[in-house]
Amino acid sequence: MRVFVAGASGAIGRALVPRLVEAGHDVVAMTRTPAKEAGLRDAGAEPVVADALDAAGIRAAVKGAEPDVVVDQLTAIPPRLNPRRLERDFALTNRLRIEGTDHLVSAARAARAKRLVAQSFAGWPYAPTGSAIKGEDDPLDPNPAAGFRAMLDAIRHLERAVLSAEDLEGVVLRYGPFYGPGTSIGMGGSIVEDVRRRRFPVVGNGGAVWSFIHVDDAARATVAAIEGGDPGIYNVVDDDPAPVREWLPALAAAIGAKPPRRVPALVARLAVGDAGVAMMTEARGASNAKARRELRWAPRHASWREGFRTALG
Repeated sequence: MRVFVAGASGAIGRALVPRLVEAGHDVVAMTRTPAKEAGLRDAGAEPVVADALDAAGIRAAVKGAEPDVVVDQLTAIPPRLNPRRLERDFALTNRLRIEGTDHLVSAARAARAKRLVAQSFAGWPYAPTGSAIKGEDDPLDPNPAAGFRAMLDAIRHLERAVLSAEDLEGVVLRYGPFYGPGTSIGMGGSIVEDVRRRRFPVVGNGGAVWSFIHVDDAARATVAAIEGGDPGIYNVVDDDPAPVREWLPALAAAIGAKPPRRVPALVARLAVGDAGVAMMTEARGASNAKARRELRWAPRHASWREGFRTALG
């Protein structure tokens, strides 16, 4: 197939493009940075430079590609996040998820593409009530912490726009938090370095459940969603959801660091705000049962326990 990948030079895009080429697809890889064209060409793709916030530019780029499938991997997340400044740190990503998604949907329809596959997130958006492990039909948080509100609004917009697009098979992939090369939980990544310096503590009871996914497994799931499966939402996570109090000490051990400190939630709230505390104490994990069943995909890194050791040890 002809596959147009927007956001091809990001962490998942760099893993996705060579896998699509290896699978025999013709890939047009979009980046907004001309300096990244050579790397995309070396990966076997046809690079194109365009700004996702430029509606005319996106329309021209997608039309020229004549794709069967359009893939939206648009983000602009800083290498290091400030939990008290999430609205600032995610401002551009929120615009990409709203305006950029609208531009891609319009361009994909105009180019008569058949399918649109878009990146969403399963890390904290589920409502922090009930089961610790959520499926795709479970509700998203109706009243998120202030730092999460604009982000969740943008995610809701993206998902609605993709799933309701006329004449397109809309697929939304709710990835779990990434680890591996080029991510914050990779060699030299900001979370790894903070854990190494004991600046990433277990907050309160550390009861928030995280469902990780290795970036290579996320790319493989994306290929599966490009090639088949019914339209709809899929959680893309590993098989081993775990609370912060369990995975954070294991991450420290994997990189040879001292165990993380423990900080009461009331104290941590002064440093990381309500959103930061919620990520460490209230967030829910996600089930990959639907993706396994309907996309016929399974993570090669079935657990972060093995993944942390092999990716970071």
